[in-house]
Amino acid sequence: MRDALLLATGNRHKVAEIQQILQGLSLAIACLADFPPIDAPVEDGHTFEENARKKAVYYSRHLRARCIAEDSGLVVDALNGAPGVFSARYAGPGATDDKNNAKLLDALAGVPKSQRTARYVCCAVLAGPAGILHTETGTVEGCIALAPRGTNGFGYDPLFIPEGHTRTFGELDPAVKQAISHRADAFHKFRAYLESVP
Repeated sequence: MRDALLLATGNRHKVAEIQQILQGLSLAIACLADFPPIDAPVEDGHTFEENARKKAVYYSRHLRARCIAEDSGLVVDALNGAPGVFSARYAGPGATDDKNNAKLLDALAGVPKSQRTARYVCCAVLAGPAGILHTETGTVEGCIALAPRGTNGFGYDPLFIPEGHTRTFGELDPAVKQAISHRADAFHKFRAYLESVP
């Protein structure tokens, strides 16, 4: 159906963020939690785009729907791009946000603030039964704090200070994060694309 769109995630935080950006479009938006469980594809890509493409094609074919999948994470310059595509499992399979944050701080121990530059990256891919239809990438630049601050958001938000701000995503009002995040950047571009296609 042209007026149906599946978000290939079960993460309710991500679903809420994306739905807010896409609201007002004449689309029936669903997520994986709205379907019976199916096995997830192995995310073994070397880039965010490879993983997003793999998920978009996989879920589109299995659930016979137009599907947007995204892969996102934190890229830290002083760590040669780590945690990167391993952001969700940086401290090991099934790692909690707290454990991932602790490992990141350990890895950056002794690194001065001027060298703690980083960015959040989100690559979103739209696929249909015939294959890939469109791709967008969003980023937000920033740096890594010396210790976690704030309780808003998820993932590395308590450590990430976006450029132009002094507070972490964990401290900022969620509406501010919504306006400037990597996911917002990618999905605002996607919204424009979806509005442009018949």
